[in-house]
Formats: sequence, structure tokens, C-alpha cells
Amino acid sequence: MGERIGAADLVSKCSDWAIVDGERDAVRRVFKFADFKTAWAFMSAAALKAEQMDHHPEWSNVYSTVDVVLTTHDVGGVSAKDIELAEFMDDLAAKF
Repeated sequence: MGERIGAADLVSKCSDWAIVDGERDAVRRVFKFADFKTAWAFMSAAALKAEQMDHHPEWSNVYSTVDVVLTTHDVGGVSAKDIELAEFMDDLAAKF
């Protein structure tokens, strides 16, 4: 499960992510790709990592855009799992 570390800690390590406005401790990043096929490939690879971690993002996809929100519901905010998944997604997106 992990320990809550807070959104500011994740943003300090993963600068393309932003703190979600409001009362919840979460981070968000919008990924833009060349087309739907590339966005879907990104989501498929990220989904395999998320499943392996048993840590699933809140996300949506419209054509070439993937909107991702990370938080760890079990701890009520951002945890080390979110940092791991954010770093994975950042590295993965750079390959597309």
C-alpha cells in the first residue's frame, strides 16, 4: 500500500505533472501523441505496468490525448506508487 507522501513531492521529482486543484491530494498530466493509435499503444503499455503494480490510474482518452490523474486511494493521497507510475509513464511517453 505505501505511505502518503503528498502531491508536491511527486511534482518535485516529475516536473511535467501538476497538483490537482481542490481538496484532493492528486497529480495530473495530459499526454499528447501524434494520433489515436499511438495514444492507445501508450495506454496499453502503461496499463500492463499498472496491473503489475496493482495500482491503477484514473484516465481518459480522446483521440491523441491521454489525461491521467494519479493518487493512492488506500492512503488518501499521493504515495511512492504514484511516483513510480508517473516516472514509468514519463519514460514510456518519451519513446513514442
